[in-house]
Amino acid sequence: MAQKTPSRELMLPASIQHSLEQHFAATIRPIKPIYGGDINHAVQIQIGQQTALLKWRVQPANNFFVAEADGLACLAAAKTLAVPAVLGLSQSWLVLEWFEAQGRYQAGDLGAGLAQLHRNLGPSFGYSRANFIGALAQPNQPSTNWAEFWRDQRLWPQVELAAQAGHMPKQRQQQCLRLADQLDRLLAHQPQPSLVHGDLWAGNVITTNTGQPGLIDPAVSYSDRETDIAFASLFGGFGSEFLSAYQAMWPLPNEYHERQPLYQLYWLLVHLTLFG
Repeated sequence: MAQKTPSRELMLPASIQHSLEQHFAATIRPIKPIYGGDINHAVQIQIGQQTALLKWRVQPANNFFVAEADGLACLAAAKTLAVPAVLGLSQSWLVLEWFEAQGRYQAGDLGAGLAQLHRNLGPSFGYSRANFIGALAQPNQPSTNWAEFWRDQRLWPQVELAAQAGHMPKQRQQQCLRLADQLDRLLAHQPQPSLVHGDLWAGNVITTNTGQPGLIDPAVSYSDRETDIAFASLFGGFGSEFLSAYQAMWPLPNEYHERQPLYQLYWLLVHLTLFG
């Protein structure tokens, strides 16, 4: 989930600018708004002589940007795909390295890099902290049982959030409950706990200064690697070279397509809660 399109009147609130200038001990000058997305405001800024990206929210959830910075650091430590460096952080804003895109990244480079990212394995499914999927809390309690993790830490929390938002009729809740009862059978395979981006749609992949693909806005965890591929396939935008390059590096099991709808359901539930 990406940042909200800011109006020009919202380019930089005085309170945010004051906080930034105190943090960096430098003059902050907004350059231009960054358009696209639905969660945060974003602006390209000048910090002294350095160009950077600023994201902010007026009232973010507690540790919202802390969790994002942690996810970026986790991806950067894997040293597979480019990730913008975190330059500054508070509860209300996040400042990132600015990439001046050189052309358009090659989809094959993204696919190959993602396969390498997924080779980073964890001791169990989950993550060391809860984080966020879009603006919604994403629990990550560790589990060694994949079906249990996907049910209890992914699908069912989103079913409950959708119900609380008034978007989940009782009949649909019962259908989801019956599905949850079948997950031990439907997800009976035993995947490795791979490091995944967790929110892999086209808007969260950027082009770096050197023309390589870079990742932003993560919702990281150690999960079945197929979940990243499933979400990347849900809305499109990556092209056939992406999947071909991934498959060349680490082929997906033949049964992946049977599980794909179960994985895509998570992000469909997220969109249901966020957008109705």
